[in-house]
Amino acid sequence: MRFLRFLLVLVIVLAIAIVVLRLLNPLPDLEGRSNSTHIPVSAETTLGSALMTATEAQPGKSGIWPLADGREAYAARILLARNAEQSIDMQYYIWQTDTTGWILLDEMRKAAERGVRVRLLLDDNGVPGLDAELAALNAMPNVEVRLFNPFTLRDPKLLSYVFDFPRLNRRMHNKAMIVDGAATVLGGRNIGDIYFDYGTGVHYFDADVLAAGPVVGEVSENFDAYWASRSAYPAELILPDAPDGLDSLMAHAESARSGAEAAQYDDAITDTPLVQEIEAGTLALEWGEVDFFSDDPAKGLGEATEDQLLLTRILEIADPQSSFDLVSAYFIPGDSGTEVLTGFAEAGVETRVLTNALAATDVAPVHSAYMTYRDELLDGGVTILELRPAAERKRELQLSQMIAGSASSLHAKTFTVDGERIFVGSFNFDPRSARLNTEMGLLIPSPEMAAGLAEALDDPARYYHVERGESGDLVWIETAEDGDRTVLTQEPETGWFKMLVVRFISWLPVEWML
Repeated sequence: MRFLRFLLVLVIVLAIAIVVLRLLNPLPDLEGRSNSTHIPVSAETTLGSALMTATEAQPGKSGIWPLADGREAYAARILLARNAEQSIDMQYYIWQTDTTGWILLDEMRKAAERGVRVRLLLDDNGVPGLDAELAALNAMPNVEVRLFNPFTLRDPKLLSYVFDFPRLNRRMHNKAMIVDGAATVLGGRNIGDIYFDYGTGVHYFDADVLAAGPVVGEVSENFDAYWASRSAYPAELILPDAPDGLDSLMAHAESARSGAEAAQYDDAITDTPLVQEIEAGTLALEWGEVDFFSDDPAKGLGEATEDQLLLTRILEIADPQSSFDLVSAYFIPGDSGTEVLTGFAEAGVETRVLTNALAATDVAPVHSAYMTYRDELLDGGVTILELRPAAERKRELQLSQMIAGSASSLHAKTFTVDGERIFVGSFNFDPRSARLNTEMGLLIPSPEMAAGLAEALDDPARYYHVERGESGDLVWIETAEDGDRTVLTQEPETGWFKMLVVRFISWLPVEWML
Protein backbone atom coordinates (compact mmCIF):
# COMPACT_ATOMS: atom_id res chain seq x y z
CA MET A 1 0.00 0.00 0.00
CA ARG A 2 2.83 2.36 0.92
CA PHE A 3 4.52 1.61 -2.41
CA LEU A 4 1.32 2.40 -4.33
CA ARG A 5 1.05 5.72 -2.52
CA PHE A 6 4.64 6.48 -3.45
CA LEU A 7 3.92 5.70 -7.10
CA LEU A 8 0.83 7.90 -7.05
CA VAL A 9 2.74 10.81 -5.53
CA LEU A 10 5.55 10.32 -8.06
CA VAL A 11 3.11 10.37 -10.97
CA ILE A 12 1.45 13.53 -9.64
CA VAL A 13 4.81 15.27 -9.16
CA LEU A 14 5.94 14.33 -12.66
CA ALA A 15 2.66 15.51 -14.15
CA ILE A 16 2.96 18.85 -12.36
CA ALA A 17 6.58 19.20 -13.48
CA ILE A 18 5.60 18.57 -17.10
CA VAL A 19 2.81 21.14 -16.93
CA VAL A 20 5.11 23.71 -15.33
CA LEU A 21 7.83 23.14 -17.93
CA ARG A 22 5.29 23.55 -20.71
CA LEU A 23 3.95 26.78 -19.21
CA LEU A 24 7.46 28.18 -18.73
CA ASN A 25 8.52 27.32 -22.28
CA PRO A 26 5.61 28.11 -24.61
CA LEU A 27 5.85 28.40 -28.35
CA PRO A 28 5.97 32.03 -29.50
CA ASP A 29 3.02 33.60 -31.30
CA LEU A 30 3.37 33.64 -35.09
CA GLU A 31 0.99 36.58 -35.43
CA GLY A 32 2.57 39.22 -37.64
CA ARG A 33 5.07 36.86 -39.27
CA SER A 34 5.60 37.85 -42.91
CA ASN A 35 6.25 35.17 -45.49
CA SER A 36 8.55 35.78 -48.42
CA THR A 37 8.28 33.70 -51.57
CA HIS A 38 10.82 32.32 -54.02
CA ILE A 39 12.38 34.45 -56.74
CA PRO A 40 11.53 32.86 -60.11
CA VAL A 41 14.23 31.92 -62.56
CA SER A 42 15.40 34.85 -64.65
CA ALA A 43 17.59 35.29 -67.70
CA GLU A 44 19.20 38.18 -65.81
CA THR A 45 21.33 35.73 -63.81
CA THR A 46 24.19 33.75 -65.32
CA LEU A 47 22.83 30.44 -64.06
CA GLY A 48 19.29 31.28 -65.09
CA SER A 49 20.30 32.38 -68.57
CA ALA A 50 22.30 29.23 -69.24
CA LEU A 51 19.71 26.80 -67.92
CA MET A 52 16.71 28.59 -69.42
CA THR A 53 18.31 28.25 -72.84
CA ALA A 54 18.79 24.52 -72.27
CA THR A 55 15.25 24.13 -70.89
CA GLU A 56 13.64 25.87 -73.86
CA ALA A 57 15.14 23.20 -76.09
CA GLN A 58 13.40 20.52 -73.97
CA PRO A 59 9.83 21.80 -73.45
CA GLY A 60 8.06 20.24 -70.48
CA LYS A 61 11.13 18.29 -69.44
CA SER A 62 13.58 18.66 -66.57
CA GLY A 63 17.30 18.02 -66.78
CA ILE A 64 18.98 15.66 -64.32
CA TRP A 65 22.61 15.07 -63.39
CA PRO A 66 22.98 12.15 -60.93
CA LEU A 67 25.62 13.26 -58.45
CA ALA A 68 28.45 10.79 -57.99
CA ASP A 69 30.35 10.32 -54.73
CA GLY A 70 30.06 12.60 -51.73
CA ARG A 71 32.74 14.93 -53.01
CA GLU A 72 30.75 15.63 -56.15
CA ALA A 73 27.62 16.23 -54.07
CA TYR A 74 29.56 18.78 -52.02
CA ALA A 75 31.02 20.35 -55.17
CA ALA A 76 27.53 20.88 -56.59
CA ARG A 77 26.45 22.77 -53.49
CA ILE A 78 29.62 24.85 -53.26
CA LEU A 79 29.52 25.79 -56.96
CA LEU A 80 25.88 26.81 -56.76
CA ALA A 81 26.42 28.84 -53.58
CA ARG A 82 29.43 30.69 -54.97
CA ASN A 83 27.71 31.48 -58.26
CA ALA A 84 24.35 32.54 -56.84
CA GLU A 85 23.30 36.04 -57.89
CA GLN A 86 19.73 36.46 -56.64
CA SER A 87 18.65 33.78 -54.17
CA ILE A 88 19.59 30.68 -52.20
CA ASP A 89 16.96 28.57 -50.44
CA MET A 90 18.23 25.75 -48.20
CA GLN A 91 15.98 23.16 -46.52
CA TYR A 92 17.80 20.57 -44.40
CA TYR A 93 17.27 18.05 -41.63
CA ILE A 94 20.87 18.03 -40.34
CA TRP A 95 23.61 20.66 -40.57
CA GLN A 96 26.73 19.47 -38.80
CA THR A 97 29.43 21.56 -37.15
CA ASP A 98 32.38 20.08 -39.01
CA THR A 99 34.60 21.08 -41.91
CA THR A 100 32.09 20.98 -44.76
CA GLY A 101 29.29 22.18 -42.50
CA TRP A 102 31.18 25.31 -41.41
CA ILE A 103 32.36 26.09 -44.93
CA LEU A 104 28.90 25.81 -46.46
CA LEU A 105 27.36 27.90 -43.70
CA ASP A 106 30.00 30.57 -44.27
CA GLU A 107 29.20 30.49 -47.99
CA MET A 108 25.69 31.56 -47.00
CA ARG A 109 27.19 34.57 -45.19
CA LYS A 110 29.36 35.45 -48.17
CA ALA A 111 26.43 35.19 -50.57
CA ALA A 112 24.33 37.50 -48.41
CA GLU A 113 27.15 40.04 -48.26
CA ARG A 114 27.23 40.27 -52.05
CA GLY A 115 23.47 40.88 -52.15
CA VAL A 116 22.02 37.39 -52.56
CA ARG A 117 18.83 36.71 -50.58
CA VAL A 118 19.39 33.64 -48.39
CA ARG A 119 16.62 31.65 -46.70
CA LEU A 120 17.59 28.79 -44.38
CA LEU A 121 14.84 26.43 -43.23
CA LEU A 122 16.37 23.93 -40.82
CA ASP A 123 14.95 21.20 -38.64
CA ASP A 124 15.74 22.27 -35.10
CA ASN A 125 16.62 18.74 -34.04
CA GLY A 126 19.52 18.59 -36.49
CA VAL A 127 21.43 21.81 -35.74
CA PRO A 128 22.98 21.28 -32.28
CA GLY A 129 25.61 23.83 -31.33
CA LEU A 130 24.64 26.36 -34.01
CA ASP A 131 22.33 28.68 -32.07
CA ALA A 132 24.76 31.61 -31.94
CA GLU A 133 25.81 31.37 -35.58
CA LEU A 134 22.26 30.98 -36.88
CA ALA A 135 21.04 33.89 -34.75
CA ALA A 136 23.84 36.09 -36.10
CA LEU A 137 23.17 35.07 -39.70
CA ASN A 138 19.47 35.79 -39.21
CA ALA A 139 20.34 39.31 -38.07
CA MET A 140 22.23 40.03 -41.30
CA PRO A 141 20.64 41.91 -44.19
CA ASN A 142 19.46 39.50 -46.92
CA VAL A 143 19.28 36.48 -44.57
CA GLU A 144 16.27 34.81 -42.97
CA VAL A 145 16.54 31.70 -40.80
CA ARG A 146 13.57 29.63 -39.70
CA LEU A 147 13.49 26.56 -37.46
CA PHE A 148 11.04 23.73 -38.06
CA ASN A 149 9.22 22.40 -34.97
CA PRO A 150 11.68 24.20 -32.67
CA PHE A 151 12.65 23.30 -29.13
CA THR A 152 11.54 26.11 -26.83
CA LEU A 153 13.90 25.00 -24.07
CA ARG A 154 17.34 25.54 -25.58
CA ASP A 155 19.52 23.99 -22.88
CA PRO A 156 19.23 21.12 -22.23
CA LYS A 157 17.41 20.95 -25.54
CA LEU A 158 16.27 17.34 -25.33
CA LEU A 159 14.37 18.02 -22.10
CA SER A 160 11.72 19.62 -24.30
CA TYR A 161 10.66 16.12 -25.34
CA VAL A 162 9.35 15.60 -21.82
CA PHE A 163 6.64 18.25 -22.13
CA ASP A 164 6.16 18.53 -25.91
CA PHE A 165 6.80 15.04 -27.27
CA PRO A 166 3.93 14.68 -29.78
CA ARG A 167 5.03 17.79 -31.71
CA LEU A 168 8.79 17.36 -31.37
CA ASN A 169 8.61 13.73 -32.46
CA ARG A 170 7.65 15.02 -35.93
CA ARG A 171 10.68 16.23 -37.86
CA MET A 172 11.38 17.80 -41.26
CA HIS A 173 13.51 15.22 -43.06
CA ASN A 174 13.51 17.13 -46.39
CA LYS A 175 16.81 17.98 -48.09
CA ALA A 176 16.96 20.53 -50.90
CA MET A 177 19.00 23.48 -52.14
CA ILE A 178 17.60 25.90 -54.73
CA VAL A 179 19.70 28.65 -56.36
CA ASP A 180 18.41 31.56 -58.45
CA GLY A 181 15.23 29.59 -59.12
CA ALA A 182 17.23 27.83 -61.83
CA ALA A 183 18.79 24.74 -60.26
CA THR A 184 18.17 22.47 -57.31
CA VAL A 185 20.15 19.79 -55.52
CA LEU A 186 17.74 17.30 -53.97
CA GLY A 187 18.07 13.85 -52.49
CA GLY A 188 19.12 12.02 -49.36
CA ARG A 189 22.18 13.92 -48.15
CA ASN A 190 22.28 16.27 -45.20
CA ILE A 191 25.12 18.75 -44.65
CA GLY A 192 28.28 17.36 -43.06
CA ASP A 193 31.56 15.54 -43.59
CA ILE A 194 30.04 12.08 -43.24
CA TYR A 195 27.76 12.77 -46.22
CA PHE A 196 30.43 14.38 -48.41
CA ASP A 197 33.22 11.81 -48.13
CA TYR A 198 35.44 14.21 -46.20
CA GLY A 199 38.23 12.86 -44.02
CA THR A 200 38.81 9.34 -42.80
CA GLY A 201 36.45 6.87 -41.21
CA VAL A 202 32.93 5.80 -42.11
CA HIS A 203 31.01 7.79 -44.71
CA TYR A 204 27.40 7.69 -45.79
CA PHE A 205 27.11 7.09 -49.51
CA ASP A 206 23.75 8.46 -50.49
CA ALA A 207 21.90 9.68 -53.56
CA ASP A 208 21.37 13.25 -54.78
CA VAL A 209 20.63 14.77 -58.15
CA LEU A 210 21.25 18.18 -59.66
CA ALA A 211 18.12 19.28 -61.52
CA ALA A 212 17.09 22.10 -63.85
CA GLY A 213 13.87 22.92 -65.67
CA PRO A 214 10.21 22.94 -64.56
CA VAL A 215 10.83 20.70 -61.54
CA VAL A 216 12.87 23.49 -59.93
CA GLY A 217 9.77 25.68 -59.84
CA GLU A 218 7.86 22.89 -58.11
CA VAL A 219 10.59 22.46 -55.50
CA SER A 220 10.63 26.25 -54.97
CA GLU A 221 6.87 26.40 -54.45
CA ASN A 222 7.14 23.52 -52.01
CA PHE A 223 9.84 25.41 -50.11
CA ASP A 224 7.49 28.40 -49.86
CA ALA A 225 4.76 26.17 -48.43
CA TYR A 226 7.09 24.88 -45.71
CA TRP A 227 8.46 28.38 -45.09
CA ALA A 228 4.93 29.67 -44.44
CA SER A 229 3.79 26.64 -42.45
CA ARG A 230 2.81 26.83 -38.79
CA SER A 231 5.82 24.66 -37.94
CA ALA A 232 8.39 27.17 -39.28
CA TYR A 233 9.41 29.75 -36.66
CA PRO A 234 11.59 32.79 -37.40
CA ALA A 235 14.91 32.37 -35.63
CA GLU A 236 14.54 35.65 -33.75
CA LEU A 237 11.53 34.19 -31.90
CA ILE A 238 13.50 31.16 -30.73
CA LEU A 239 17.21 31.99 -30.51
CA PRO A 240 18.80 34.56 -28.18
CA ASP A 241 20.82 37.39 -29.70
CA ALA A 242 24.43 36.45 -30.39
CA PRO A 243 26.63 39.50 -31.11
CA ASP A 244 29.71 37.30 -31.52
CA GLY A 245 27.99 34.70 -33.69
CA LEU A 246 29.39 35.89 -37.03
CA ASP A 247 32.91 36.08 -35.62
CA SER A 248 32.49 32.51 -34.40
CA LEU A 249 31.22 31.36 -37.80
CA MET A 250 34.07 33.00 -39.70
CA ALA A 251 36.67 31.65 -37.27
CA HIS A 252 35.34 28.10 -37.57
CA ALA A 253 35.17 28.37 -41.36
CA GLU A 254 38.71 29.75 -41.61
CA SER A 255 39.99 26.93 -39.43
CA ALA A 256 38.11 24.42 -41.60
CA ARG A 257 39.60 25.81 -44.81
CA SER A 258 43.19 26.08 -43.59
CA GLY A 259 43.99 22.42 -42.85
CA ALA A 260 46.09 20.27 -45.16
CA GLU A 261 43.26 17.75 -45.39
CA ALA A 262 40.91 20.49 -46.60
CA ALA A 263 43.36 21.43 -49.36
CA GLN A 264 43.58 17.81 -50.50
CA TYR A 265 39.80 17.59 -50.46
CA ASP A 266 39.49 20.72 -52.62
CA ASP A 267 41.91 19.18 -55.10
CA ALA A 268 39.82 16.01 -55.19
CA ILE A 269 36.68 18.05 -55.86
CA THR A 270 38.18 19.52 -59.02
CA ASP A 271 38.65 15.99 -60.36
CA THR A 272 34.95 15.11 -60.13
CA PRO A 273 33.05 14.66 -63.42
CA LEU A 274 30.60 17.44 -62.55
CA VAL A 275 33.31 20.07 -62.06
CA GLN A 276 35.30 18.94 -65.08
CA GLU A 277 32.29 19.05 -67.39
CA ILE A 278 31.18 22.45 -66.08
CA GLU A 279 34.65 23.88 -66.61
CA ALA A 280 34.79 22.39 -70.11
CA GLY A 281 31.30 23.67 -70.92
CA THR A 282 30.15 20.17 -71.77
CA LEU A 283 27.72 19.40 -68.92
CA ALA A 284 25.04 17.18 -70.48
CA LEU A 285 21.89 16.74 -68.42
CA GLU A 286 19.52 13.82 -68.94
CA TRP A 287 16.11 15.26 -69.87
CA GLY A 288 12.74 13.78 -69.05
CA GLU A 289 9.35 14.39 -67.46
CA VAL A 290 10.35 14.28 -63.79
CA ASP A 291 7.70 13.92 -61.07
CA PHE A 292 8.23 15.80 -57.79
CA PHE A 293 6.76 14.46 -54.55
CA SER A 294 6.56 16.05 -51.13
CA ASP A 295 4.58 15.64 -47.96
CA ASP A 296 2.28 18.50 -47.09
CA PRO A 297 3.97 20.54 -44.33
CA ALA A 298 0.84 20.00 -42.22
CA LYS A 299 2.29 16.56 -41.55
CA GLY A 300 4.72 18.32 -39.20
CA LEU A 301 1.76 18.97 -36.89
CA GLY A 302 0.03 15.66 -37.54
CA GLU A 303 -2.66 17.36 -39.63
CA ALA A 304 -1.97 15.97 -43.11
CA THR A 305 -4.70 13.84 -44.65
CA GLU A 306 -3.98 10.43 -46.15
CA ASP A 307 -4.02 11.76 -49.72
CA GLN A 308 -1.49 14.47 -48.76
CA LEU A 309 1.13 11.93 -47.71
CA LEU A 310 4.08 11.36 -50.02
CA LEU A 311 3.91 7.57 -49.72
CA THR A 312 0.29 7.47 -50.87
CA ARG A 313 1.01 9.48 -54.01
CA ILE A 314 4.22 7.62 -54.87
CA LEU A 315 2.50 4.25 -54.77
CA GLU A 316 -0.37 5.59 -56.88
CA ILE A 317 1.91 6.77 -59.66
CA ALA A 318 4.55 4.02 -59.44
CA ASP A 319 2.18 1.23 -60.60
CA PRO A 320 4.85 -1.34 -61.57
CA GLN A 321 4.00 -3.79 -64.33
CA SER A 322 7.09 -5.99 -64.51
CA SER A 323 9.62 -5.14 -61.79
CA PHE A 324 10.03 -3.17 -58.56
CA ASP A 325 13.44 -2.92 -56.86
CA LEU A 326 13.61 -1.22 -53.47
CA VAL A 327 16.77 -0.22 -51.60
CA SER A 328 16.34 0.94 -48.01
CA ALA A 329 18.90 0.96 -45.22
CA TYR A 330 16.15 1.26 -42.61
CA PHE A 331 13.43 -0.99 -43.93
CA ILE A 332 10.27 -1.47 -41.85
CA PRO A 333 7.36 -2.04 -44.25
CA GLY A 334 4.61 -2.30 -41.64
CA ASP A 335 1.37 -4.10 -42.41
CA SER A 336 0.38 -1.73 -45.22
CA GLY A 337 3.80 -1.76 -46.89
CA THR A 338 3.95 -5.53 -46.65
CA GLU A 339 0.54 -5.74 -48.27
CA VAL A 340 1.66 -3.44 -51.11
CA LEU A 341 4.90 -5.34 -51.80
CA THR A 342 3.34 -8.79 -51.64
CA GLY A 343 0.52 -7.46 -53.81
CA PHE A 344 3.08 -6.47 -56.43
CA ALA A 345 4.63 -9.95 -56.30
CA GLU A 346 1.30 -11.75 -56.45
CA ALA A 347 0.40 -9.69 -59.54
CA GLY A 348 3.46 -11.08 -61.31
CA VAL A 349 5.77 -8.12 -60.67
CA GLU A 350 9.33 -9.18 -59.83
CA THR A 351 9.70 -7.50 -56.43
CA ARG A 352 13.09 -7.27 -54.74
CA VAL A 353 14.12 -5.55 -51.50
CA LEU A 354 17.68 -4.81 -50.46
CA THR A 355 18.29 -3.83 -46.85
CA ASN A 356 21.02 -4.29 -44.25
CA ALA A 357 21.77 -7.64 -42.68
CA LEU A 358 21.80 -7.51 -38.89
CA ALA A 359 25.61 -7.59 -38.88
CA ALA A 360 25.72 -4.62 -41.29
CA THR A 361 23.11 -2.31 -39.77
CA ASP A 362 23.99 0.61 -37.51
CA VAL A 363 20.49 0.71 -35.97
CA ALA A 364 19.66 -2.66 -34.44
CA PRO A 365 16.10 -1.68 -33.34
CA VAL A 366 15.21 -1.14 -37.02
CA HIS A 367 16.26 -4.72 -37.77
CA SER A 368 14.16 -5.86 -34.81
CA ALA A 369 11.08 -4.36 -36.42
CA TYR A 370 11.96 -5.44 -39.95
CA MET A 371 12.41 -9.09 -39.00
CA THR A 372 8.78 -9.31 -37.85
CA TYR A 373 7.68 -8.81 -41.49
CA ARG A 374 10.38 -10.86 -43.19
CA ASP A 375 8.49 -14.16 -43.19
CA GLU A 376 5.32 -12.65 -44.61
CA LEU A 377 7.26 -10.88 -47.34
CA LEU A 378 9.03 -14.09 -48.34
CA ASP A 379 5.83 -16.11 -48.30
CA GLY A 380 4.21 -13.41 -50.44
CA GLY A 381 6.80 -13.80 -53.18
CA VAL A 382 9.11 -10.88 -52.38
CA THR A 383 12.83 -11.49 -52.93
CA ILE A 384 14.82 -10.35 -49.89
CA LEU A 385 18.50 -9.46 -50.09
CA GLU A 386 20.51 -8.42 -47.03
CA LEU A 387 23.77 -6.53 -47.37
CA ARG A 388 26.83 -8.37 -46.10
CA PRO A 389 29.06 -6.42 -43.67
CA ALA A 390 31.99 -5.95 -46.05
CA ALA A 391 33.34 -2.60 -44.88
CA GLU A 392 36.36 -2.69 -47.16
CA ARG A 393 34.12 -3.14 -50.20
CA LYS A 394 31.74 -0.40 -49.12
CA ARG A 395 34.57 2.07 -48.65
CA GLU A 396 35.73 1.66 -52.24
CA LEU A 397 32.34 2.32 -53.81
CA GLN A 398 31.23 5.58 -55.34
CA LEU A 399 27.71 6.83 -55.60
CA SER A 400 27.90 6.57 -59.36
CA GLN A 401 28.32 2.84 -58.80
CA MET A 402 25.42 2.78 -56.37
CA ILE A 403 23.06 4.25 -58.96
CA ALA A 404 24.77 2.71 -61.96
CA GLY A 405 26.60 -0.36 -60.76
CA SER A 406 26.25 -0.95 -57.01
CA ALA A 407 23.97 -0.13 -54.12
CA SER A 408 26.09 -1.54 -51.36
CA SER A 409 26.21 1.50 -49.10
CA LEU A 410 22.44 1.42 -48.54
CA HIS A 411 22.13 4.96 -47.27
CA ALA A 412 20.29 5.85 -50.46
CA LYS A 413 16.52 5.87 -50.28
CA THR A 414 15.67 4.67 -53.74
CA PHE A 415 13.55 2.34 -55.81
CA THR A 416 13.12 1.58 -59.48
CA VAL A 417 9.97 0.81 -61.45
CA ASP A 418 9.97 -1.50 -64.49
CA GLY A 419 13.60 -0.72 -65.20
CA GLU A 420 12.49 2.66 -66.53
CA ARG A 421 12.12 5.04 -63.58
CA ILE A 422 14.07 5.65 -60.39
CA PHE A 423 13.09 7.50 -57.20
CA VAL A 424 15.70 9.62 -55.42
CA GLY A 425 14.83 11.45 -52.23
CA SER A 426 14.72 11.52 -48.45
CA PHE A 427 12.07 8.84 -47.88
CA ASN A 428 13.04 5.79 -45.83
CA PHE A 429 10.62 2.88 -46.16
CA ASP A 430 9.70 2.92 -42.47
CA PRO A 431 6.87 4.15 -40.21
CA ARG A 432 8.69 7.38 -39.30
CA SER A 433 9.01 8.46 -42.92
CA ALA A 434 5.50 7.29 -43.71
CA ARG A 435 3.66 8.90 -40.80
CA LEU A 436 5.84 11.23 -38.71
CA ASN A 437 8.60 12.99 -40.63
CA THR A 438 8.05 15.13 -43.70
CA GLU A 439 9.78 13.82 -46.84
CA MET A 440 10.41 14.67 -50.49
CA GLY A 441 11.85 13.17 -53.66
CA LEU A 442 11.90 12.89 -57.44
CA LEU A 443 10.68 10.07 -59.67
CA ILE A 444 12.99 10.23 -62.68
CA PRO A 445 12.56 8.56 -66.08
CA SER A 446 16.03 7.08 -66.52
CA PRO A 447 16.47 3.53 -67.82
CA GLU A 448 20.23 3.96 -67.45
CA MET A 449 20.08 4.77 -63.74
CA ALA A 450 17.46 2.08 -63.14
CA ALA A 451 19.51 -0.51 -65.00
CA GLY A 452 22.53 0.25 -62.87
CA LEU A 453 20.60 -0.44 -59.70
CA ALA A 454 19.20 -3.66 -61.14
CA GLU A 455 22.71 -4.82 -62.01
CA ALA A 456 23.77 -4.23 -58.42
CA LEU A 457 20.94 -6.42 -57.14
CA ASP A 458 21.97 -9.11 -59.60
CA ASP A 459 25.40 -9.50 -57.94
CA PRO A 460 24.93 -12.28 -55.34
CA ALA A 461 28.42 -11.87 -53.88
CA ARG A 462 27.41 -8.64 -52.15
CA TYR A 463 24.36 -9.90 -50.30
CA TYR A 464 22.79 -12.73 -48.39
CA HIS A 465 19.78 -14.10 -50.24
CA VAL A 466 17.16 -14.92 -47.60
CA GLU A 467 15.11 -18.01 -48.44
CA ARG A 468 13.08 -20.82 -46.90
CA GLY A 469 15.15 -23.89 -46.10
CA GLU A 470 13.98 -27.48 -46.48
CA SER A 471 12.71 -27.44 -42.90
CA GLY A 472 10.70 -24.28 -43.54
CA ASP A 473 12.97 -22.09 -41.44
CA LEU A 474 14.82 -19.09 -42.84
CA VAL A 475 18.26 -19.60 -44.34
CA TRP A 476 20.79 -17.10 -45.65
CA ILE A 477 22.56 -18.00 -48.90
CA GLU A 478 26.10 -16.63 -49.00
CA THR A 479 27.67 -16.63 -52.46
CA ALA A 480 31.44 -16.29 -52.83
CA GLU A 481 33.15 -14.41 -55.65
CA ASP A 482 33.84 -17.75 -57.37
CA GLY A 483 30.17 -18.72 -57.20
CA ASP A 484 30.38 -21.20 -54.30
CA ARG A 485 27.26 -21.10 -52.13
CA THR A 486 27.09 -21.55 -48.37
CA VAL A 487 23.80 -22.06 -46.54
CA LEU A 488 23.62 -20.34 -43.13
CA THR A 489 20.85 -21.25 -40.72
CA GLN A 490 20.98 -18.20 -38.44
CA GLU A 491 21.52 -14.44 -38.76
CA PRO A 492 25.03 -14.24 -40.28
CA GLU A 493 27.95 -12.95 -38.23
CA THR A 494 25.74 -12.30 -35.22
CA GLY A 495 26.45 -13.53 -31.70
CA TRP A 496 23.85 -14.97 -29.38
CA PHE A 497 23.75 -11.90 -27.13
CA LYS A 498 23.06 -9.45 -29.96
CA MET A 499 20.42 -11.79 -31.30
CA LEU A 500 18.82 -11.95 -27.86
CA VAL A 501 18.74 -8.14 -27.59
CA VAL A 502 17.29 -7.76 -31.08
CA ARG A 503 14.62 -10.35 -30.36
CA PHE A 504 13.71 -8.59 -27.10
CA ILE A 505 13.41 -5.21 -28.83
CA SER A 506 11.10 -6.76 -31.42
CA TRP A 507 8.60 -7.43 -28.62
CA LEU A 508 8.50 -3.77 -27.51
CA PRO A 509 5.77 -1.44 -28.86
CA VAL A 510 8.21 1.03 -30.42
CA GLU A 511 7.88 0.31 -34.14
CA TRP A 512 5.78 3.44 -34.77
CA MET A 513 8.72 5.61 -33.67
CA LEU A 514 11.35 3.94 -35.86
